[in-house]
Amino acid sequence: METKGKENNIENVVIIGSGPAGYTAAIYAARANLQPLLVTGFNSGGIPGGQLMTTTFVENFPGFPDGVLGPELMDLMKAQAERWGTNLYESDVISINTLKPPFEIKTLDGVIKSNSIIIATGASANRLGIINEDKFWSKGISACAICDGATPQFRDEELAVIGGGDSACEEAAYLTKYGSKVHLIVRSEKLRASAAMIDRVKANSKIEIHWNTKVEKANGVNWLENIEAINSQKGPVEIKVKGLFYAIGHTPNTKFLNNKIVLDKKGYIACKSGRPETSIEGIFAAGDVVDSEWRQGVTAAGTGCMAALATERWLAEKNLSKTIIRETTEPEKTSSSSFNEEEANEDTFNSNSQWQKGSYALRKLYHESNKPILVIFSSPSCGPCHVLKPQLKRVIKEFDGAVQGIEIDIDKDQEIAKQAGINGTPTVQLFKEKLLKKQWQGVKQRSEFKEAIQNII
Repeated sequence: METKGKENNIENVVIIGSGPAGYTAAIYAARANLQPLLVTGFNSGGIPGGQLMTTTFVENFPGFPDGVLGPELMDLMKAQAERWGTNLYESDVISINTLKPPFEIKTLDGVIKSNSIIIATGASANRLGIINEDKFWSKGISACAICDGATPQFRDEELAVIGGGDSACEEAAYLTKYGSKVHLIVRSEKLRASAAMIDRVKANSKIEIHWNTKVEKANGVNWLENIEAINSQKGPVEIKVKGLFYAIGHTPNTKFLNNKIVLDKKGYIACKSGRPETSIEGIFAAGDVVDSEWRQGVTAAGTGCMAALATERWLAEKNLSKTIIRETTEPEKTSSSSFNEEEANEDTFNSNSQWQKGSYALRKLYHESNKPILVIFSSPSCGPCHVLKPQLKRVIKEFDGAVQGIEIDIDKDQEIAKQAGINGTPTVQLFKEKLLKKQWQGVKQRSEFKEAIQNII
């Protein structure tokens, strides 16, 4: 694809954020031949892909009558944006200079200049700050039931979810697949979720709702064993649980703006109703970072479309856009999603393969390979796993056969996960000659894995 007239490395439009709003804006801007640059985010404000990366089946996004996994939906949006010419930049934005175009966007990896900006940074899940929260974080307490619910420590145990909205109800229903019972703890006397979700929760015999209850403390030795709460009518309550999951709302990811753009009283970017323009000309906003009320994937996508169209018009009016010339009018079709991969077996296992999946491959390489082995423990609906897996594949590819990768699905290989002491996904372990050399939990920078591998080769 040839670029025409891009001067001094100044972008037409930089999109900050990679949720439904960011990717939709990218699709529209790319189809307008603006070749947008999308800063995906990495650690700040959550993982690339946004909040849908930490949900299971999305049943209300148009076009998917049987529902679609949140991470898979984001994978499809990403592929569509890239197909039309969006360039992805994996980093976090630290600050932006809002004085005038070209705006300077400071990231962890350098400075980007752009004639316009679309902010689609979304919102992050809140924590409660209860007593011993830090002690039991990832040792029984989690903000993502979808990511961690399948871990061995939660199976056939009593679990709890705090919250009263759609997310809390969805997570409570999801956890009944693994736990013996789920306590849904609600501070008020009613649920704020949609009618369909409320019906689903109330019809589930494995869910017990605790009304007018507030959790204050977590207790245990090395793992969460019980929580102490206050019921406004009954007084102190102790609930024995091995897992406590938060679903208590979100905070908009606007800290990096440093009050250079006008925010509303809740901290969301202030825009006129139904409009994407911010208080700074040439800077637009979309998605949950401007929406404290609806907060849906489809509404975020809609505002992403609006922001891209408004940006295109503004750039044209100011004579700032430098459009690309495509070599072909129709980009190549995207390859099928690798969201679900086949497990290796006796017939398909390859001792020289750089990446394989399943317990058979792990056992063979663990006992027979003299190369470092990088193992990622994942679960089917774990959005962070979906973000991390391609990063690990890139790391392994860069070592050109000197290291091998294995993916273990903790849903299918529960015993292996239990023996490995896995208490959340994604967890990555690095082995060399049957010895565990390093372990990571959560999404990390590629450089961390590369350095650890290099040290043992």
